[in-house]
Amino acid sequence: MNHDPAIRLLRELVAINSVNPTLVAGAPGEAEIGEAVAAEMRRLGLDVSVDIVAPGRPNVVGVLEGRSKGRTLMFCGHTDTVGVAGMSHPFTPEERDGRLYARGAQDMKGGVAAMIAAAGAIAQRGLESGRVIVAAVADEEHSSIGADALVKRWKADAAIVTEPTDLAIAVGHKGFAWVTVDVEGRAAHGSRPSDGQDAILRMGRVLARLEALDATIQARPPHPLVGTGSLHASLIEGGRELSSYPDRATLQMERRILPSEKESDAIEEVQQILDTLSREDATFRARATAVFSRPAYEVPTDHELPQLLAASVKRVGAEARITGASFWTDAAVLGHAGIPSILFGPGGAGLHSTEEYVNIADVLVCRDALEELARRFC
Repeated sequence: MNHDPAIRLLRELVAINSVNPTLVAGAPGEAEIGEAVAAEMRRLGLDVSVDIVAPGRPNVVGVLEGRSKGRTLMFCGHTDTVGVAGMSHPFTPEERDGRLYARGAQDMKGGVAAMIAAAGAIAQRGLESGRVIVAAVADEEHSSIGADALVKRWKADAAIVTEPTDLAIAVGHKGFAWVTVDVEGRAAHGSRPSDGQDAILRMGRVLARLEALDATIQARPPHPLVGTGSLHASLIEGGRELSSYPDRATLQMERRILPSEKESDAIEEVQQILDTLSREDATFRARATAVFSRPAYEVPTDHELPQLLAASVKRVGAEARITGASFWTDAAVLGHAGIPSILFGPGGAGLHSTEEYVNIADVLVCRDALEELARRFC
């Protein structure tokens, strides 16, 4: 068992059930892990604030002041996780072959442990100038209400979001948009086709056009760091009983968005499909609804922040690599609020799967690189 303080903290964090209650009804959320994070930050000498963003959903923010004025650097990570269906012992940390296994180990309690431990190391040695903010936020796995609340109260000159990047420096990522499509039919007895209109079969027309649209999107020139946009049909349901024509069918879909694309592109593309189908068949009735979206985000690769982090990574003996991330993160919330933000965190595998782990050595490298960056930047 690794006895480094950062790994000790990681074991404590993954042993706490912090499944997001918006994703899984009845899940506990971030209250208990928030208490543990706040206690650890206080023990390390940080000035701690606990901001309740929803009942039982705290943001925990620790602040370390330097000896003189300077710039402010934020470390940010989320404390919620996805569900644990299919896992035997999700909150029992297991170490083997240089890995720590548990729900949230990679996504992203490894990064949270690294950033808190980095702040602790800075506090122990003293910060010459500037300020370090360490923010452990709620709800990234669903709506990011934690990050939204964070940027309303806290400001910084730059931020590192310690999402898992395999120790690469991710300067951008995709956004997403959720759209619901409702197709109307006409209910009738299954033996009377002239009376009915099958909403599910009519939804098939929508699905065929969406599949063609996805092929078109993915055939476009890719973004150099995050690839192409895409869409997929996430959930579908309809009908009421076996012997009746279905009078309704509902599709929930997701569109992944590039930095060059708008959030509104998703609903506009779907509406164009529905308008075309309506022109082709006057009896076709459907509507599209924009449900929720988040923008893509990127920082220029020649920006000061990734350059300083690359130098810090090399300083602690690791390879500095610039990349992009396919998944959305709270970096977009921070970035669009005026805080230049990039991603840097430990590697591992099993995001949202039934076997998740983080590389223990990566957590320690991440910690050391963040400490080095804070001294350079602040």
